[in-house]
Amino acid sequence: MKKHSSLQVIRDEHASLAAMLQSMRMMVERGPSDDRRNFFDVVRAMLFYIDEFPERLHHPKESNLLFPKVVKASPKVMGAVDKLERDHMYSEKAARDLQHLLLSWELLGSSRRQAFEDAFKNYVDFYLAHMHLEETVILPEAERCLSEADWALLDQAFAENADPLTGHYPPTQAYEKLFSLIVTRAPSPIGLG
Repeated sequence: MKKHSSLQVIRDEHASLAAMLQSMRMMVERGPSDDRRNFFDVVRAMLFYIDEFPERLHHPKESNLLFPKVVKASPKVMGAVDKLERDHMYSEKAARDLQHLLLSWELLGSSRRQAFEDAFKNYVDFYLAHMHLEETVILPEAERCLSEADWALLDQAFAENADPLTGHYPPTQAYEKLFSLIVTRAPSPIGLG
């Protein structure tokens, strides 16, 4: 079976997002300790990354290109696609809600911490389940039923994402500061901090 670059891009982006979520989970569990400024700066940068890359680049290509092609070729996945589309609508708002809850915790103090932690835990669990559904239902079905013309279009579209956290692309000048902050100050597995 021929390998399609868009499948690798999707999987790489899922892996980098999962690593980002794991790093964030570790940071949130440890809390800000003595370096509150670094903690809030890094978590905020990571949430901004999620809003900028997966929400604005990755999800629209799945929703507008991948999912319709897979459903057309294999209508049996319509239920999974419906759920994934609802997830996409939820996740964009949820990422912004988390940014607000984080700011609330930072500016209003520890009485707001639990609200952020609860919402963040739910968000991570939701997002990991979302990616699992895509990887176990949609991607295998796409591999089975899409045409070479479909793959050519998908490969070209997903190649444009160029997400630096996948480790395959340098950050663009506009995002260099964001990625430098994340990579140098976040904990492993996403950063060096």
